[in-house]
This record gives sequence, structure tokens and C-alpha cells, in this order.
Amino acid sequence: MSAHPQTEVLSRGYVPEWSEGAVIPPVFRTSTFVFKNAEQGKAAFEIAYGLRKANEGEVPALIYSRVANPNAEIFENKITVWDSKAEDAVLMSSGMGAISTTCLTFLRPGDHIVFSDPVYGGTELFMRTILPSFQIPSHPFHAGSSEAEIEAAVAKCEGKCKVIYVETPANPTITVTDLKAASRVAKKHNCLLIVDNTFCGPLFCQPHQFGADVVVYSATKFIGGHSDVVAGVATGSKELMGKIKTMRTVLGSINEADTAWLLTRSLSTLELRMRAACANAGKIVEFLLQHPAVETVYYPGCATMGEEQIRIFKEQYSGAGSNVTFLVKGGEKESFTVLNNLHHFKLAVSLGGVESLIQHPSSMTHSDMTAEEKKNAGITENMIRASIGIENIDDLIADLKGALDLLL
Repeated sequence: MSAHPQTEVLSRGYVPEWSEGAVIPPVFRTSTFVFKNAEQGKAAFEIAYGLRKANEGEVPALIYSRVANPNAEIFENKITVWDSKAEDAVLMSSGMGAISTTCLTFLRPGDHIVFSDPVYGGTELFMRTILPSFQIPSHPFHAGSSEAEIEAAVAKCEGKCKVIYVETPANPTITVTDLKAASRVAKKHNCLLIVDNTFCGPLFCQPHQFGADVVVYSATKFIGGHSDVVAGVATGSKELMGKIKTMRTVLGSINEADTAWLLTRSLSTLELRMRAACANAGKIVEFLLQHPAVETVYYPGCATMGEEQIRIFKEQYSGAGSNVTFLVKGGEKESFTVLNNLHHFKLAVSLGGVESLIQHPSSMTHSDMTAEEKKNAGITENMIRASIGIENIDDLIADLKGALDLLL
């Protein structure tokens, strides 16, 4: 019987009879697994190391928790509920683990990659410094670029582009990129389209519906949702996920059983948390737009983003998420005054937890970028990024008002 995602996620991927009738799966803290016979062990290694594909209906035996673990497999099965076009998933040790393992699966020396800019600070470092050190040149294009502008970025690769990488909404400018346009360019040039859906996924956007080949998440954020795990995940077709799993096995970038268990727990409340935080964020945006110390606000679908951004948002998203970026009137000094005088907001990087966090991108998450790179990406010294949680909205607004009023 078919069911809505919020119903199916509670039961999919686990049968209580597997574990003495336990309604919630136990934690499988084991490093290795016993084979029924030598033939089963041989078959398991053939599939794990990519020597052959699993036959129709064949379920590979577990080998070793660096390769796969029951808790990881339960989570991987459940996370695909949120996007009907995702056939499989790959759990990894962090968001950067998901990004780097995925990219290294499909890129080789001499290949090129183009990426939307700005992106998360760690991704920025990986694209601009790490990949080129492996003779894999990278070429940025502005987040929110048109199809023609993405095409121009690919043209710089002179036929060697293998991956188009898009983070949408972009961190920290909240700019959204047209995934259908990016997909058309990718298909034209026989590239993979990899999309980082951390900011609004998996609830408010399903990039596979718009042509993404692989979708990556920092599961530390909304998927985990309680700021108590570090994890990442990739989703896509069984064929592509099989290739990523082989690379994960070699790199050792799988996550451990306890974290997988916590992530599975968090999926049960994902929709409740994300909708509550999104509702709070909308009210925060309304407040910030009216405060005299605020220069502008960046938030998906907000009038300040412009008509084209609003068009993309309406076509691609069912909700705006709970990350809000705003500029105060002034510079770093004024930004720090606000950050240092908050009480309910926690001064910390990361996002997507039940608690509200706030930080200064220019000096924190994106501090490794040069002044020129920050200027091109639109990251300024008066920029503040907030991840809105599920606290009482009146308390959050009062907290922001008290800090912002100090600038008047």
C-alpha cells in the first residue's frame, strides 16, 4: 500500500522481526560479519569491490562495517522516501565526505568541473585548491546564472567538463539556481549534474525531479536536525550509487552505526522540524525587513531577491527553508556588535538544528576565500547568516531587536 513520505519513512527499511520484534532497530556495533559459507563471502566481495553487479533479487551479505552496516542500510533505505526518483543512497562520514567521495568517483586527472559560486566554505576549498592539485581544473559560475552563463562556464573546459556542481540555495547568499537549465547543459555535454540540496532538502526541494543525477547533503544539518551528529549522504540511481559505494569502501568514508541510528531517529521528525523552523524564519524575515539597522535581507522567494530568483523559487521549491542572511548597515564592527549581544541565538557555525544559530560568513565559514573571491561571490563584511530554529518566535525576534537596536 502506498503512503505519504511522512508515513512511509516510519516503517520502510526495517522489519521488527529481524531484531526480536524491537519496534526501533537496535544499534549494530560490530566491525565484521559472519558468512553462511565461502560462496556467500566470495559473492559479497565481488559486489562490494565493483567486480560485478548484484543479480536480480540478490541481496549481498554484509562483510565489514567499512563497507556496509545494517544501521547505515536502514537509513539509506529510508532517506530515499523523500524523493521518488532516488533509487538508492550512500551514507558517509560528513557532508564534505559525501561531496569529495562523490566527485572523486566521477573525476579523473585531466577532467574539468564547473561549480556555482558561492558554495559552502569547505566545498570552496575543495573546488579551488584540492581538485586542481589532482590536475582537475575547476571553473566557477555565479549562483543563479542563466542557462547561457552555465553554458559559457562549460565552454571554458574545452570539451573536458565531466561534472556540473550546483549548491542551491547558495551558502551564504541564499541565491537559487535553475536546476532544469543546469540539467539541460549537463545533458548536452554528457556531464553529471551534482546538486547540494542541504539548505532546503530533502523536504522543500527534490532535485532529482529537475534533472539532477546525484544529490548530496550534509546530513549534519536538517536531516540530523539536533546538532549531535556529523554525517553526509548522496542519493541517485542504483548504478551511480553503486559506483560511489565502491569509492566509499576504498576511502573509508562511511559513517558508523551509532550515527546512522541517530539519523534514522531524526527522519521521523524531519517534516515537523523543518516546517516549524520555516514558519519561524518567515516571521524573522518580516521583522528584519522593517528594522532600520538592516540594509537588506536574503531569503528564498523574498521580494529583495528579484523577479528571476522568485520565478526559480516558485518552480523549484515548496518551502523557503529556515536559513536567513541579512546585511546590517555598517561593516564587520557593526556585525560583531549584533553577534556579541544575542542571548537565544547561539554564535556558532552549522545550521539546520532545532536551536537558532548565527555567524559571520566573511570571517568564519568563508574566511579562506580571498578578498576578490568574496567580492565576486557577494560575501561582505556586513553579512550575517542565521539558521532559525524552533524556539518561541517572540523570544527570537526580541533577541534580534535588542542586538540590532544597539546600531541605532
